[in-house]
Amino acid sequence: MAWRVWLWLLSLSILWGGSFFFAKVAVGELPPLTVVFGRVALAAIALNLVLAVAGHCLWRRGTPWSTFFSMGVLNNLVPFSLLFWAQTHIASGVASILNATTPLFTLVVAHFLTADEKMNATKVAALVLGLAGVAVLVGPSAIAYLDVGFWGQFACLGAALSYALAGVYGRRFKRMGIAPMEAAAGQVTASTILIIPIMLAVDQPWTLSGPPSATVWAALAGLALLSTALGYVLYFRVLAEAGATNLLLVTFLIPVTAILLGAAFLGERLEPTDIAGMLLIAVGLLILDGRLFARLRPGARPA
Repeated sequence: MAWRVWLWLLSLSILWGGSFFFAKVAVGELPPLTVVFGRVALAAIALNLVLAVAGHCLWRRGTPWSTFFSMGVLNNLVPFSLLFWAQTHIASGVASILNATTPLFTLVVAHFLTADEKMNATKVAALVLGLAGVAVLVGPSAIAYLDVGFWGQFACLGAALSYALAGVYGRRFKRMGIAPMEAAAGQVTASTILIIPIMLAVDQPWTLSGPPSATVWAALAGLALLSTALGYVLYFRVLAEAGATNLLLVTFLIPVTAILLGAAFLGERLEPTDIAGMLLIAVGLLILDGRLFARLRPGARPA
């Protein structure tokens, strides 16, 4: 990849890794669904403004709203809600590690829901290592007692599964001729419409003791404008320039950013089992990616 693509990829990992930090700060004062609403609503405003400047508009005849609403549920509403709730009970670094299992869930989802992405021996090995990493990370004690920490970790895995389903479902945008920026704006706009009644019914934000602090407002702005709106722009740039396989590299980098931010600003510390689980998941992802092991084989030449 060109150096500019590496820069985009590194920037994307920081933005998406930072989303776990921003979310942890925001849920300290606001209920999870209110944070979801703030993230998608502000991102929708920003992305629709970008479209308007570019001379495009979602609000026209023929806009595929049913597709946007489906993608919004799978890629925003469900995973954001699960991750933000989880982070009220577990560290942001642990949440980011569990979220890194998304490509492994994608293996299973794609095997059953697509005709051209079936499992093979390499993918099975990657999946087994990833599952072993999750087992080590969660630990037998959490499973034995089924405490709130376990359910927080389970919620992160549910978010990863939802992202995997979104990845497979989102393949239809290219067939439908929907531009990437329009797809991003459409899904966060649809997510905003969907989350409003749910947030009002569940969180009842008018019952909060007071308005959120300036720190929380800044965290919401970071979630929406940096991690979501700008993140999508970089995501689609890397996808167009370097392809989906290279984009997978961001999965390795996101937990690093989230863990460093959590340690530096939130006082979070990872347990030895967290690190061991992360390493197993990382090896599984390396096997899935394939390039490192291909270069390590005797006689292999660098591309």
